Amino acid sequence: MRFFNTAGPVIAEDHYHIPPLERLDRDELLMLIDRKRYFVLHAPRQTGKTSALLAVARQSG
Repeated sequence: MRFFNTAGPVIAEDHYHIPPLERLDRDELLMLIDRKRYFVLHAPRQTGKTSALLAVARQSG
C-alpha cells in the first residue's frame, strides 16, 4: 500500500511520487558535476530535491 511521504527521501515502492529524473536536465547536471562546478538546486520544501539528487547518484553510480 502506497502513501504520501512527508519526511525524508521517496521510496518508489512505498510512496506516491513523480519520477524525479523527468524534472531535471540530467545531462547538464552531470556536466556541472564532471567539471567540478557549483550549482544550486533551489525549490520549496517537499518538491523532490533530495530524491532527484539520489536518483541521479544511483544512475551514475
